[in-house]
Amino acid sequence: MKNENLSELFKVSAPKGAMSRRKALKLIGISPVAATVLASMGSGSVTDAQAVDVKGKILIVGGGSGAIMTLARLNRSISNPDITIIAPNETHLYQPGQVFVAAGLMKQEDLQKPNKDFIASNVNWIKDEVASFDPENKKVTTRGGQVVAYDFMIVATGVVNRFDKIKGLKEEDIGTNGITSVYLSDLEKGTARGATATWDWYNDLKAAAKIKRPTVLYTQPDSPIKCGGGPQKMLYLSADYLKEAGLSADYHFYTGLKNLFHLPKVDEELTKVQQSYDKIETKFSHFLRSIDVKAKEATFVHAYEKEVIDPDFGDKSMQSFADEVVVKYDFIHIVPPMTPPDALMKSNLLNDKGLDVDKNTLQHNKYKNIFGIGDVCGIPMGKTGGTARHQAPVVVGNLLAVMQGKELKENFDGYTVCPLKTQYGKILMAEFNYEGPKPTIPFLDYWKPRWMWWEFDRYMLELMYWHLMLRGLF
Repeated sequence: MKNENLSELFKVSAPKGAMSRRKALKLIGISPVAATVLASMGSGSVTDAQAVDVKGKILIVGGGSGAIMTLARLNRSISNPDITIIAPNETHLYQPGQVFVAAGLMKQEDLQKPNKDFIASNVNWIKDEVASFDPENKKVTTRGGQVVAYDFMIVATGVVNRFDKIKGLKEEDIGTNGITSVYLSDLEKGTARGATATWDWYNDLKAAAKIKRPTVLYTQPDSPIKCGGGPQKMLYLSADYLKEAGLSADYHFYTGLKNLFHLPKVDEELTKVQQSYDKIETKFSHFLRSIDVKAKEATFVHAYEKEVIDPDFGDKSMQSFADEVVVKYDFIHIVPPMTPPDALMKSNLLNDKGLDVDKNTLQHNKYKNIFGIGDVCGIPMGKTGGTARHQAPVVVGNLLAVMQGKELKENFDGYTVCPLKTQYGKILMAEFNYEGPKPTIPFLDYWKPRWMWWEFDRYMLELMYWHLMLRGLF
């Protein structure tokens, strides 16, 4: 099918919830659009070749998507692999689906599958967590006290929620007193309590809006988080949920960032999205410092710079300021700061942004036998599952090169994808890399929300995740 015809297909409008799962699966099977997406979203230049005969003990730390995708590719790429994975979670959680659970479109059990389905029987699986790293001596110690030696290591721990960095807030407060967070999950147990609590929160908000116009706050920290569009997804979906019922609220988005999105055209479009809802007020450079759960008060720090004139000499200079702003609310959705796990925080493997790896090769800058993948990497882009999918073949290709004493040739370009849900039934698919926009379908306006991206994200991506991505086939 010609590009112009594909473009017309993507312009077709559809009402909310118009496509059934059966129709979506049929689209995946027969549509040239689906074929174009699959072809365009390939893993990059690295392809599976004949298994190589290399020696060495390989350790993978982590049990999330990045770890499992890398494991599958490595296990297939080495003729006699000696691989150990340290992962405490027996249940694998499809994290992209948490937003759909929060929006009432999926159940928690829809996100769960046994991790054993994706860890081959020839892999040594230690169901524990690393308590300390000793890269100088090429070993780690688990919290159960087991010492595991390695020749090569891949760090895929992800990042952890730090609700404790918000004074006055405890994890058990999520789901009470008008507080929620879609980010609250127990990855070790494979549960998504925050997502289910957020769906209850949506309905509590709806019930309250029938009585009076509630004040609703949405927060985003000033530090990197996984799925950076998550805070706005919750804002727009909850606003659309009320809008569909003929209700509204006073919405306030407090973000530690200086814009809605770093790509100018996406930023401009999201501003229009906010204007399509009734009264969304965004406060930039505000991050949540503390919360009074009972009084329903949130305290933000507003960090800013302004020009100051010296009273004696008249010199002008820019100086930094930080003001406290106290806001009362009825409901609040909180996105916490995130950091690498404590074991890494206590190690010498990090820089000030995360795991200290080269942004292109993903090899550790100090320890050349160590690579990183996923959210834990301290690189400019990439805290999404789509990023990890593009990183996995690079990590595998470069690790095999090191094991063979060859030059590293594979490069990660920073690819990141952020499916911003702007309403029920529409997604703005923001795709970019280190250089700027990197849309899958280049002839489409990448900054425009489209129902086709919603159907892709809701139906096709889940199938691709379980059957292709985690098995290292895509």
